[in-house]
Amino acid sequence: MASPIEEIKSRLDIADVVGGYVKLQKAGANLRARCPFHAEKTPSFFVSPARQSWHCFGGCSKGGDMFKFVMEIEGMEFGEALKLLAHKAGVELTRYEGSMGKVSTERTRLQELSELAAQFFETQLASSQKGNEAKEYLAQRGMSVESVKKWRLGYAPGNGKALIDFLSSRGYSMGEISRAGLTAQSNNSSVDRFRSRIMFPVFDLSSQVIGFGGRIFGEKEKEDLSKYINTPNTPLYDKSRVLYGLDKARVALHKADSCVLVEGYMDVIMVSQAGFENVVASSGTALTPLQLKLLKRYTENLSLAFDMDSAGDNATKRGIELAIESGFSIKVVSMPQGKDPADVASEQPSLWKELCEGAGSILDFYFASALAKFDKSLPEHKRKISQELLPMIKRIPNSIEQSHWVQKLAKELEVSEQTIREELLKVRVSPLESKEEALVNVPVKKTRKELLEERFLLLLFRNPGLLSELDMERIAFLPASLQEMVAGILKAGSLDVAKLESVFPEETLNLLRYLAMKAEVEEDVGQTELEFRSCLLELELLDVRKKLDMLSVAIRSAEQQNDAKKLEALMKEFEEISRSLK
Repeated sequence: MASPIEEIKSRLDIADVVGGYVKLQKAGANLRARCPFHAEKTPSFFVSPARQSWHCFGGCSKGGDMFKFVMEIEGMEFGEALKLLAHKAGVELTRYEGSMGKVSTERTRLQELSELAAQFFETQLASSQKGNEAKEYLAQRGMSVESVKKWRLGYAPGNGKALIDFLSSRGYSMGEISRAGLTAQSNNSSVDRFRSRIMFPVFDLSSQVIGFGGRIFGEKEKEDLSKYINTPNTPLYDKSRVLYGLDKARVALHKADSCVLVEGYMDVIMVSQAGFENVVASSGTALTPLQLKLLKRYTENLSLAFDMDSAGDNATKRGIELAIESGFSIKVVSMPQGKDPADVASEQPSLWKELCEGAGSILDFYFASALAKFDKSLPEHKRKISQELLPMIKRIPNSIEQSHWVQKLAKELEVSEQTIREELLKVRVSPLESKEEALVNVPVKKTRKELLEERFLLLLFRNPGLLSELDMERIAFLPASLQEMVAGILKAGSLDVAKLESVFPEETLNLLRYLAMKAEVEEDVGQTELEFRSCLLELELLDVRKKLDMLSVAIRSAEQQNDAKKLEALMKEFEEISRSLK
């Protein structure tokens, strides 16, 4: 029986798996994109359908097969990635349990628990008295029965421990229920975190439940309680990494090449229900670098459709600045007074479309805001206007676009462009990446020997005919780490990595896959043979020099020990190797 990994790989194509997360473009026999694992302007991330592998040739140097990609992008362990891809491929893992063993981790337990909680809330909405009242409220807001099912809405009963009792009866401990973010403390005891609330499950990119948002409902609305509460950060849920609705919007974002960002769960659902599916919400946070990296996989065009009175808030403004610095084109969808996206999309879908199409630039919005706040005829107010707008202009990565806003500000303040540019030089803005992200993206420096070895192999992949220049006598002068690889390739008589799977361990195969793909995507300047021979000579010289260094140490030791016989033998060997060096 084939392994589940082999069966999944036979049913899925890596281009489809990666393409579900990243916008891929054709590049010869391969596919190319901006790397989703580090910030970059020039695409250095490649997918090879022929080898069913991917690799970043830029800052992070990550690579692997479809399982490795899902593990990296979803933050999963192998067992979880296996389950996700098995589900996509329609492979039943239970058939393999005897041979592969049962994969069980804290994360998978929490995923199962969260899914069970979602089902509990769905049942309460469908069958309880309060649940029916909640359904009537949703219907009054214009939500269809289909949308309730699609987004898996539910209801959390007012009973303080209804969910805890249900999950406990299914074998989950209080510790697990708490770690899933489903409990709160009341009078020194644990109670349900969500009570008397309409429940909105939050999904990861593979549509698995990772958390919840709850809207207060019923008699509890009269009490002084938060209208919405959300799952706190857990091993599954990190609000800085989540965009509500992204799992359902991905295809629409690609198709429209734009994303509309709204504030709430209802806004996402109602806008999507109206037929505009390229919509997500930021899960109650200002835009974060991690959320922006997620969005950048699908589009660089972002429209903000929320209460712009909050746009002056430092956190919100910081998120917008980061988006501008990341290269996003940001627009503002101006909503009618007293209306939110859910209302407009539900009541007047044609108006929603008109508002989105007529969205204005975020810089125009900030210009209008600053000019309304201050009197530009006063010198001190001109300074305040520039202090508000220059950091935003500074973050624009495109010089032409930046120049446009410099000209506009100079005109508004009635000063020269040169004056604005001089002030712009004084502005200091913090980088997009956090220190932790920057450390992760620092490439490991390789020694000259390691670089030469990789280059040697890459040139072989580029021109397999060069194998004929190698024999066992010639490769004897290569470093030991390279001898084994070249000997294996010569024995197999092929540079087809698939034919080398029985020759090398997986770690070596991964290196060969990486070099084979790099040979394809790297520009060939037409001097492969000359560079190969030069590379081979340098490797041989490095090996000879290393042997001479070791002999020099041994000679000094023999001299100190007055061992004439050993010294004579070492000197003879040193002279022979020196002659080969010449």
